[in-house]
Amino acid sequence: MAMKTHQAASPREARRPPAAHEGRRVVPQSRPPARAVASQPRRQFVPLLISLTVLLVVWQVAVLVFAPPPWLVPAPTAIARRFVEVLGDGTLARHTWRTLIESMGGFALALATGVPLGYLVAHNRTVERWIAPYLAAIQSVPVIALAPLLVVWWQGGDISRNIVVAALVVFFPMFSATVTGIRTIPRELREVAKVEGASRSQLIRFLELPVALPVLLSGIRTSLAYATTGAVVGEFIGARYGLGVLINVARGASDMALVAVALLCLVAITLVFYGMLTVLERIILNWCE
Repeated sequence: MAMKTHQAASPREARRPPAAHEGRRVVPQSRPPARAVASQPRRQFVPLLISLTVLLVVWQVAVLVFAPPPWLVPAPTAIARRFVEVLGDGTLARHTWRTLIESMGGFALALATGVPLGYLVAHNRTVERWIAPYLAAIQSVPVIALAPLLVVWWQGGDISRNIVVAALVVFFPMFSATVTGIRTIPRELREVAKVEGASRSQLIRFLELPVALPVLLSGIRTSLAYATTGAVVGEFIGARYGLGVLINVARGASDMALVAVALLCLVAITLVFYGMLTVLERIILNWCE
């Protein structure tokens, strides 16, 4: 009798469930369609627009019902009329342009000093021991307390002084983000790169920059939002133009509508800065990947 070529399966094998890949076709994952990606910002913008509209309507109704004095709580319609007035005569553009110059100048100065110094401190513990106490002492003093000293000491003009004040506000978040980003790189990756014979420039380009870039960009985005704060602080102490000066003048004249216009301009500048850096961060990270 011919021998059977196949043996009967054992009860354990018979009860064995099929493998996860058996009888199932693996469908490769694909990226979401471009239309869906493009509609994401729109879906985020619609709730914001609805909530802002509801807030303005409630505000206007509350002013009409309770009738507070205009110098205490101005109505949204009064703020809109004041905005059109100062926009038409060029007052708002003149003051806003000065704050923009000081904010961007302070940000650029802090970027040019905070990132290199943070990189040096992250790599050299000796340098950290020498300068860390001084940095901590400067950071513990509020910038608004240092601004009057800069008014007395600085003889370079209002714009350059306020740029320095903005740079002081922006410097420490940028410095801390650089140190944190560099020190999060695992030591094993550095040792592997050194074994492979990577030079200093290759180490920065192919290891440190890609790994530390997300933390660094996050710190830069936050620092840029602080730049307008530093510029306004400097304008509060002493300047001829700027949104801080406009707020001081409007407050002295009890023109709360104009104060609200200046504050809304500051919010708009900060949101534009934040949005631009968010988009730039996505582009850079996608390029690095």
